[in-house]
Amino acid sequence: MKIIALACVAGIVVTACAAPSQRIATGLERYGLDAERSSCVGTRLAGDLSLGQLQQLGRAAAAYRRDDTDPTRLTVSDLLRVAGEIRDPAIALAVGKAAAGCGVVP
Repeated sequence: MKIIALACVAGIVVTACAAPSQRIATGLERYGLDAERSSCVGTRLAGDLSLGQLQQLGRAAAAYRRDDTDPTRLTVSDLLRVAGEIRDPAIALAVGKAAAGCGVVP
């Protein structure tokens, strides 16, 4: 299953007024994750990470996708790799927990 992570932080925002969890969920749905798991991941990440951490993850994911053969998709494995490359271990932990807890497995 392929998904893009944190589309709201990567620059795909539904509205400026939407809560971070909803923006994340909406972005994830655009990239193929079903509504239930998108909402679950969005809620968990928004609850576990600060806005700054979400922005770091979004920038890293966007940079990763630029060099990908299919920049519209990011697999769960890709997302976990990107999160692991960020110097803040809390980000990788939150992404792993959200993926596992929401049934989004690599």
